[in-house]
Formats: sequence, C-alpha cells, structure tokens
Amino acid sequence: MNKLLLGSTIGMALLAAMAAAGQQTSPGAAAPVPAAILSAKTIFVSNGGSDAGLFPSPFSGDENRPYNEFYRALQADSHYQLVSDPAQADLVLELRLLAPYGPTNPNKAQGASNPEPQFRLEVYEGRTHYVLWTVTDSIRWAVLQKTHDRNFDDALSRVVKDFEALGQAQTAATAATSGS
Repeated sequence: MNKLLLGSTIGMALLAAMAAAGQQTSPGAAAPVPAAILSAKTIFVSNGGSDAGLFPSPFSGDENRPYNEFYRALQADSHYQLVSDPAQADLVLELRLLAPYGPTNPNKAQGASNPEPQFRLEVYEGRTHYVLWTVTDSIRWAVLQKTHDRNFDDALSRVVKDFEALGQAQTAATAATSGS
C-alpha cells in the first residue's frame, strides 16, 4: 500500500512538473536598447557593398544603389546628424545587400536559410567599434523588374524605420515608466 501511495505521489508530482514546464511564459519587458544608440547625435554611413549578381537584374541601378538610397533616406528623415568621417561619429552604420546561398525550395523547419536577397544593417559604436545592433530585412521575390524594384524600396524603407525606431521606442517606454 505504501509503495502504491508513494508511486502515485511521485507520478502526480512528475505530471505537475511536466505541465508547468510545458506552459508558455508570457514575454517580459523588452531588453534595453544600448545607451550608445540612445545618446547618439552623429552617424557615419558605411557602404558595406552588394553581393554579385543583383544588378542590373533583378534590381535596376548599380551596386551602390542600396547605400545611396539609404543615405538619402537618413538625410531626409533622421534626427541624427550625418558626418563624413567615421572618427567624428557616435555610431557607424554599415549597410550591405546580401544574396544568401541556399536551396531554391527551402524548408526553414529543417534549418534552411532564406534564399531571398536581404539588407543587413549593422550599427557599431563609433569609439569602440563594437556591434550594438543589427537590422535585417528580406526583399520579396517578384517576376517583373518594376516589382523587384518596389520590393527593394519597401525593404529598405523598413530597415530605415526599424533603425529610427530604436531610440524612439526606448524613449517612449522610459517616458511612460517615469510618468507613472
């Protein structure tokens, strides 16, 4: 009888532990954005280049198109001052357009990479050159040249918005916390 009671107790404890482990935990507060990004005033934009085979097809222009459009977008919309020397910058932004190698029919559930071209923006601290943040965005595949170009522009716009949002989201969260 004691063995049966002990076995039942252990069994119920194991079931309770497995049920607790299987429960989804709710996501906590977002991890902080590095202070160097929040306090930055000046940025230098670096042309990390484009992988071969992307210009002039499927995208129009040349391999400097990502850098030129990214730079113009930051000039127009950014609250940062763009500088022409990385030594003067609080942050260095390196933009690359990648054409990842991968299968034509990937199964991401089995670990395959995304074969679509993608932008990769790495944000470095200007003084130490440590990577502080990375933003990536894939460019959706298309059949027509003009659709390829529109998808290129859309993905680049998302990269700019994601970078700009880094400081703004943290500032808003800080203001909401200190206001309560």
